[in-house]
Amino acid sequence: MNVRRSAAVLAAVAVIGAATPAAADPSPSPSQAFPSALYGGTDPKYDGVWRQSLALLAQDTVGVQPAAKSVEWLARQQCADGGFASYRPDPTAACDAKTMLDTNATSAAVQALIALGGHDDVTSKAVGWLKSVQNEDGGWGYSPGGASDTNSTSVVIGALAAAGEKPDQVVKGGKSPYDALLKLALPCGGDGDGAFAFQPDKKGGLAANADATAAGVLGSLGKGMVVEPGEKSDTTCEKATTPQQAAANGAGYLTAALTKDDGHLMSALAGAEPQPDHGNTADAVVALAAQGDTAQAEKSVRWLEKNSAAWAAQSGPAAYAQLIFAAHATGTNPRDFGGADLVKQLNATGPAPRTAGETKAADEKDDSGSGSSFGIWWFVGVCLVAGIGIGFLFSGRKKKQQP
Repeated sequence: MNVRRSAAVLAAVAVIGAATPAAADPSPSPSQAFPSALYGGTDPKYDGVWRQSLALLAQDTVGVQPAAKSVEWLARQQCADGGFASYRPDPTAACDAKTMLDTNATSAAVQALIALGGHDDVTSKAVGWLKSVQNEDGGWGYSPGGASDTNSTSVVIGALAAAGEKPDQVVKGGKSPYDALLKLALPCGGDGDGAFAFQPDKKGGLAANADATAAGVLGSLGKGMVVEPGEKSDTTCEKATTPQQAAANGAGYLTAALTKDDGHLMSALAGAEPQPDHGNTADAVVALAAQGDTAQAEKSVRWLEKNSAAWAAQSGPAAYAQLIFAAHATGTNPRDFGGADLVKQLNATGPAPRTAGETKAADEKDDSGSGSSFGIWWFVGVCLVAGIGIGFLFSGRKKKQQP
């Protein structure tokens, strides 16, 4: 679960290989107007729904009630067939054949909206869409019809589980999502030693990928983004004939990788020096906690407490959400995370959460995803009405304002 999985996996679809986090977008120029209900201030083209979903899910996890307009913005991003794109600037415009639907964004939205409640119609349609685009091998790619990859298959499993589905019974071509994950798990021994690959390369080979392994462990366990510590199991690498064994093997790989680099994972972007990978480390913490390897998870979350502040501040809401998920999984206080209040920092990236007694109607006032132009034109309309003295028109316009 990279901070920018949508951008990362989109790039990986074009060039088969390991999923890597994309660089943070620059701050928007004054001419750019993003929805006021959206979390984060960077271009949401590739990750708007993803980061919104993670932000809302993290708030719910720590008992914060998100602004209703932010929840409604997310729900309105859905297309009529049930799928979500990475971001739709104008959710009032119908989706068409050019709309690039996204299994990752759809699955993240399902997990967030189910946790928050009140959107059963949206989530049921989304789950139906996910089932309709399942591949014959039982897995999912980032885009419908794309080759199955570990990250996408795993996040869909999380959505299915959140919706009360049994992932092993969601079958296409006689194969379940777990069958797809087992095919992407590396054998024991060698450099891979039980890890998961993102996708096979052009020759069908599998290369160990830490990000995919963290996702694959959660997927194999049938877990979503928010987990409670699991029961400790044997992490001796053995041939993975079951998803549970694949999860244990992957957890063993992650533990070895984290131990090697002083409690954190490293990224190895092409042409750049390896550097600490905060996002993948946070995801590894969640995966290990779910598997029951709490000792290593706690060691790594301590590293995050000491070293993640600058990364999270630069990366934005999804990064804060990842850290909150890691804190939750290890019983760490997210409001005192190495001296930082992750909850306060996340809340500051978007609309203020609802407070006790706040009415939903007042909170839902929004620009409906079209930037700040609505308020401007409404003001212009008021001025014109005042100029021609037709008071009843002003009243009618006000009644038609959409929340």
